[in-house]
Amino acid sequence: MYQVYPRSFADGNGDGEGDLPGLRAKLPYLADLGVDGLWISPWFPSPMADGGYDVSDFRGIHPMFGTLEDADAVLREARALGLRVIIDLVPNHTSDQHPWFLAALASVPGSPERARYFFRDGQGESGEQPPNNWISAFGGPAWTRVTDADGSPGQWYLHLFAPEQPDLDWSNEAVLDDFDEVLRFWFDRGVDGLRIDAAPAMSKKAALPDADYGGVLQFRTVDWDDNPHWDVDTVHDIFRRWRAIAETYDGDRVFVAEAVVSSPERLAHYLRPDEMHTAFNFPYLKGPWEAGPLREVIDDTLSSFAPIGVPSTWVLTSHDEIRPVTRYGRTTTSSHFISDGAGEVSDLALGTRRARAAAMLMLALPGGAYVYQGEELGLPNVDDLPDEVLQDPMFLRSAGEMRGRDGCRVPLPWSGQAPPFGFSPDGVTPWLPQPASWRDLTVEAQEGDPSSMLALYREALRLRRATEGLYAAGLAWRDSPEGVLDFDRGEALRCVANLSGGPVPVPAYRVVLSSIPLEGGLLPPDATAWLRP
Repeated sequence: MYQVYPRSFADGNGDGEGDLPGLRAKLPYLADLGVDGLWISPWFPSPMADGGYDVSDFRGIHPMFGTLEDADAVLREARALGLRVIIDLVPNHTSDQHPWFLAALASVPGSPERARYFFRDGQGESGEQPPNNWISAFGGPAWTRVTDADGSPGQWYLHLFAPEQPDLDWSNEAVLDDFDEVLRFWFDRGVDGLRIDAAPAMSKKAALPDADYGGVLQFRTVDWDDNPHWDVDTVHDIFRRWRAIAETYDGDRVFVAEAVVSSPERLAHYLRPDEMHTAFNFPYLKGPWEAGPLREVIDDTLSSFAPIGVPSTWVLTSHDEIRPVTRYGRTTTSSHFISDGAGEVSDLALGTRRARAAAMLMLALPGGAYVYQGEELGLPNVDDLPDEVLQDPMFLRSAGEMRGRDGCRVPLPWSGQAPPFGFSPDGVTPWLPQPASWRDLTVEAQEGDPSSMLALYREALRLRRATEGLYAAGLAWRDSPEGVLDFDRGEALRCVANLSGGPVPVPAYRVVLSSIPLEGGLLPPDATAWLRP
């Protein structure tokens, strides 16, 4: 699957913002790349307080991106090219400009309008303290106090993310019923599936008890169990309800969970036969470029998913993460937080070498894989964006302490020698500036270069699709030197990834693809090779 962040993919109308006409024009490029389908980040109407993850209408298309007719055309033309399409649903919260929230603000405590959200009285003599100690993923408290119609301070509302993203109360029947119709609206239009954003956030413990953050005021849901606002067991009732709706449609309608939870065992709960179909593998994404931790997370993932008969899903990056070329060129190669490695100078040549090896390793693993737009071009993060162009609420709510995620969302370079590199017409400035150094990384520049990152992805995806027996094969490790990952995918393929500090011998197999050329029959450090008998 290929993730499209539509604002940064391709600008079809020349206004500096990516849109659905731009995506339609590039669908043949994605088919040629060799992916099976697209995951499109939110395309709904939104004030864009959090890059479209603050939705004001779940049944529409943001005018920036086009119209419902444009969305229908994307679905129709993608299917004609053999591409499936899943879209991003953001059900934990709405925009503060959603009609429901505006109605709640205009209503009174205890009203049905406020019951769709978490409105609560504050603590303290005059309610001046938040209802509990919960914090926001973007920094600061998870509660904001409203002002009543007479100008006096009123109740507080919950937002696990930005204040512009009030959390919905999923124990409310009106919320459940309305989203049943949202699912049917998009399934009826031909969407093949839904990626569920922040899935573990959707249920909270009754009475909203205080959280135990262990003295560290960071939103580290992956690190602790028994969380009152994350991965609460009642969330699974929602997904069973949704799966039942999907099962009423002919063909495949799939759910993909974004579920950052504390263990593979907890993740497996989301993948029971009557819930989600697959889930993103965050421990794999966030781990360091080290053989031991990578093998451990591969084993943990496969062993936890095998009993429930669900395929693993592998991913190296997304619109929320540091791009691999930058991350793997740093001393800190893990990505547990967006701030990991911040301030470290990245060796982009080393990062590119490792990113090539990491891509081949990921694509050799059993299960599904996701590629984030620009990953196939070897784009680095843009870490020197001017403060005045940054839009991520992480940057704004941390008073600039965290640079946020804008650096991985810079518009793609398609062609030409200078910005906007074919993303927009010449003379149009994209919504985030592209570095001049990307002239060597455009699609046009890489098209005719057999050693390019684009050529590597195309060939790896072609082999992945065409290798007989690969889909049915499991994974079996071979004995290998320290720092080397060596495994068989049945008799279809053998993968050797060298993460050690020196070259290693390549078995007497036929090399069908390598991330960089072998040297004297040896696989260099930070390289991966695919082998056949």
